Amino acid sequence: MSADLTILLPEIVLAVYAMAALLFGVYTTKDKTAPMLTWGTAGIFAVLAFWIGFNGEGTNAALGGMFVDDGFSRFAKVVILISAAAVLVMSESYMAKRNLLRFEYPLLIALAATGMMVMVSAGDLIVLYMGLELQSLSLYVVASLRRDSVKSTEAGLKYFVLGALSSGLLLYGCSLTYGYAGTTMFEGVIAAANAEHISLGLLFGLVFIVAGLAFKVSAAPFHMWTPDVYEGSPTPVTAFFATAPKMAAMGLFARVVHDAFGNVTADWGQIVAFLSVASMFLGAVAAIGQRDIKRLMAYSSIAHMGFALMGLASGTAFGVQAMLVYMAIYVTMNVGTFAFILSMERDGQVVTDIGALNLYSKHEPLKALAVLILMFSLAGVPPLVGFFGKFYVLQAAVQADMAWLAVAGVIASVIGAFYYLRIVYYMYFGEETEALDPAMAPAQWVFLMASAAIMVFGVINLFGIEGPAVAAAAALVN
Repeated sequence: MSADLTILLPEIVLAVYAMAALLFGVYTTKDKTAPMLTWGTAGIFAVLAFWIGFNGEGTNAALGGMFVDDGFSRFAKVVILISAAAVLVMSESYMAKRNLLRFEYPLLIALAATGMMVMVSAGDLIVLYMGLELQSLSLYVVASLRRDSVKSTEAGLKYFVLGALSSGLLLYGCSLTYGYAGTTMFEGVIAAANAEHISLGLLFGLVFIVAGLAFKVSAAPFHMWTPDVYEGSPTPVTAFFATAPKMAAMGLFARVVHDAFGNVTADWGQIVAFLSVASMFLGAVAAIGQRDIKRLMAYSSIAHMGFALMGLASGTAFGVQAMLVYMAIYVTMNVGTFAFILSMERDGQVVTDIGALNLYSKHEPLKALAVLILMFSLAGVPPLVGFFGKFYVLQAAVQADMAWLAVAGVIASVIGAFYYLRIVYYMYFGEETEALDPAMAPAQWVFLMASAAIMVFGVINLFGIEGPAVAAAAALVN
């Protein structure tokens, strides 16, 4: 029992902190404690990320194998916690300025992060669902945090309704899997689903589970919630949606298909490859007509999830490694991009139309250069780090004899480059309009510049993430 508690300690610490901080906020000054709780929660995230990253080793199981602590889960948890901490820090001034900084906000983010950590360590279908719902229920609330905004309320409601539908699909798949495998444990499912014979019921269970997970990663054709929720949610919440939950959902996706259905990679590889192609092309084409930068980033995230799924579709350890590297780079790029989007204001009012960026470089050359680097990296232009992320997943597809998928990825990347480069064009060559406010919160400026610097200097050794990604993939695919 004590060994189990040691393995579960990071999740226990975060959950206890969230509940204790909630009681503290309720019984003291409520929203006046919000800034302190925001910084405190970010600090807890950073400490836990350091703890998990440097103290964990080997593969450990708790609760009879229902909870798995291995290199894969530790890699995902570090990315989740660091990105969540970054979003909290850079959103504090934005939320406070608009009277949105309620004490519940950082605590809901903490509970969502707890759910994500459980998700990537799940070794059982029930634990998987518990983690997923803890994350989802927290995110439904933060999406509608702006109670005086119709769009924010609509975003929360749409996310809740469509999330309930996806949870239903996932649960139906879990029940079919349990019915035909006779267990909810991943190690029991993988024994029942072997390459010589997989029952039709188990195959249907796999399809429904993949469909439910595709919704969580906003992969086409299960993407319909993403643009509206990204646009309607408060911008800091959108920044959070675009980072940590994406890493958690991709980690869970990889965990399920490899740990529970690793013997039938040919069966789920076809489904994941279809989701990959559909996501890449829908994200690339649909974003072209977008003028709102938050909706544009929503379609961008759909396209990027398509590329991450390409690595997963290969069904190999190198494919998982490529997916992890890609997700780490994607999250870093998004943190920097949203740090800039959070600062887009004119006369103190939030601006999200990309036309407002016309000749931005004339007034703010350094910030414009940082955004240019991030846009080029998102487009996959060499020699920036974003290019190497795409190169990794394309290489994984080619090595798995899926060259057609790699070719589709290159074509989608070329199409998608248009809307990233259009933002750069506006900043440097657009028609001059009223300038955006020059003020930018120090934390936002730091994350914007740091992300841009990582995109440039990360080409040296990808900031050391390659080694942990190799170890994480080896821990999952053995």
